[in-house]
Amino acid sequence: MSVNEIRSADNRGKWMALIAALLGWTFDGFEIGLFPLVGPSALDHLLKSEIAVNPTVKGDWFGVIMAVFLVGAATGGVVFGWLGDRIGRVRAMSLSIFTYAIFTGLCGFANEAWQIAALRFVASLGMGGEWALGVALVTELWPDKSRALLAGLIGAAANVGFLLVGLLSLVLVSFIHGLGDFLLSIGVSAERTASLVEGDGWRLLMMAGSLPALLIFFIRLFVPESHKWEAERDKGGTSHWATRDLIGVLIGALGAMSVIFVWSPLLEDFVPAAANNGTLKTVLRGSVTSIGLIVALLGYIYPVVRYLGRAEAAASLPADSRAKYIGRMLLGACLSGVALLGTWGSLQWAPKWAIALAKQLPADGQVYFAKEHTQIASAAGAILGTIVAALLGGWLGRRLTYFGLCIASFLSLVYMYVANDAYGSKFLVSAFVAGGVTAAFYGWFPLYLPELFPTSIRATSQGFAFNFGRVLSAIGTLQTATLIGYFEQGLAKERVEVDALPSAGATIAGIYLVGLFIIWLGPETKGRPLPE
Repeated sequence: MSVNEIRSADNRGKWMALIAALLGWTFDGFEIGLFPLVGPSALDHLLKSEIAVNPTVKGDWFGVIMAVFLVGAATGGVVFGWLGDRIGRVRAMSLSIFTYAIFTGLCGFANEAWQIAALRFVASLGMGGEWALGVALVTELWPDKSRALLAGLIGAAANVGFLLVGLLSLVLVSFIHGLGDFLLSIGVSAERTASLVEGDGWRLLMMAGSLPALLIFFIRLFVPESHKWEAERDKGGTSHWATRDLIGVLIGALGAMSVIFVWSPLLEDFVPAAANNGTLKTVLRGSVTSIGLIVALLGYIYPVVRYLGRAEAAASLPADSRAKYIGRMLLGACLSGVALLGTWGSLQWAPKWAIALAKQLPADGQVYFAKEHTQIASAAGAILGTIVAALLGGWLGRRLTYFGLCIASFLSLVYMYVANDAYGSKFLVSAFVAGGVTAAFYGWFPLYLPELFPTSIRATSQGFAFNFGRVLSAIGTLQTATLIGYFEQGLAKERVEVDALPSAGATIAGIYLVGLFIIWLGPETKGRPLPE
């Protein structure tokens, strides 16, 4: 091939990779946004008898399912990141998309709350991996000067998917009865039709999550492998990965899941009734949370520790690489933990709160679509916020931008939860602002995290850094339900979600204040080339 032909192929290849990654992240956002939107309706139907006895069980399961999803994403970020560093970005990305698409679709067939939790866990393995792989692939194929804009597009794409969930739900709810008639007319049984359209069609929305599987064909046909990864493979850098190291990830996942278990409603079934008191559960939860978090941390980080040890022994990396990059992985996990806990522990409860506020108003179309309008407003703000944050990171520097986002996120969430006592235009504007500011971090992470690690460990390391933050946020997400229980004391049953939920959401938003200090422990990477 001539030089011009090679350049043309490279240029076409990087655009194909960007398109594939953007579509992948869009579907990621779609999958992530599904449960916060359809979860309340799904749990109303799956837990109908339990809610009649214990109204708080719905909120408990809502928190548990979101937490299980986050732990799965953390596990998948390491496992699929490991695959990407070992067998290549493109093949691993195809596998990750297939995983999250198929198992999200299967959620539409669930008949128990625990089944949704299990299926969401497997689906989230692929989602966590796709983020790490897509970021690595795009940043390695595109020049350094494009990095800030690309990071913004990455974050924006996920929020386009989040927006699409709300729009699709609006359309589905509007035509749900007509859809039921159509299904009956084509021979679908009355029982199956009733199951599909109940709860605003939550089963159909879940099934729609299987559509991203079609993206795999595009990726395998048109997307080239990262030249940087191929160069690393050719010089033997990928040979230091070992399959046996994944046992550490499995142990880490079990540690994280043990924490979810002790904070879930399932604990009530295993603690003996005679000893089922607050003191025992408090001690048990505190002990298991501490131990489980340590086990998760050591397990998830184990494959990279072993890789770096072998690479140092083979002189493929400098002797101080292990301490340097493990430290950066831990720093990245803390930075992402702050942002993810703020999102999942506070903002993601906004659609649920909107439903409670809307029930206080006369029933009409606007009120009926409260949760959809709330998600659309926050997602629209997020699309703008992610692009702005990435560009600010390129202009002001990585650390100063993160610092400013922490302040703005804290203030916007506290305002949204404290200044609103009714559903309406003010509420939606608040959701737009809070969604834009808090989601801006997801345009900042694709800019900063790839700059911390060399090509040989980039997918696994940034997969850990971003996704272990999900474990931290999973634990915090469970505390939202606990805080709701604390703030609901003395409230009438119908006022619990109206008054207790915003108090809990505003309290969780305080996590952003921790980020004000952590960011200064990391290096400033503005103007530096991507590490080789």
